[in-house]
Amino acid sequence: MARPVKIRKVEVFPIETYFKPLGKKKCECEEVTLKIEELEAARLKDLEGLSQEEGAQRMGISRQTYQNILDEARRKMTLALVEGKAIHIGGGDYTTKHCLFKCQECHEVYPIEYQVNREKCPKCGGTKVTCHKKQDHCKKWCTNH
Repeated sequence: MARPVKIRKVEVFPIETYFKPLGKKKCECEEVTLKIEELEAARLKDLEGLSQEEGAQRMGISRQTYQNILDEARRKMTLALVEGKAIHIGGGDYTTKHCLFKCQECHEVYPIEYQVNREKCPKCGGTKVTCHKKQDHCKKWCTNH
């Protein structure tokens, strides 16, 4: 039996979530989906210059898992560049410290974990769940991707 996926901590979210080759229409492009945690691993390594150990620690995962995520991110980005594919950024198994969910029915406040059903409260099962902060930045990332 496979081990459950450990939730990865993400600190920064991209402003844009879709990139396509110049001159191609979106409907003409095959696309590669880059998960949020894959982009985060690449950001930590390639932009912040962190070591494998530092990046893994920041994401709350093992060094091997961090390296696997980073390798997959780089593979997908290279594939898109070489083969002229679009890159869609979204999805994954991650959480963030930036915002929390709040159930409007039982008033439970809990951290966002994106691999679980975000439309239901884990305490009461209620469906009136919103971003606790309700900030503009949160609206984009607290919805189902």
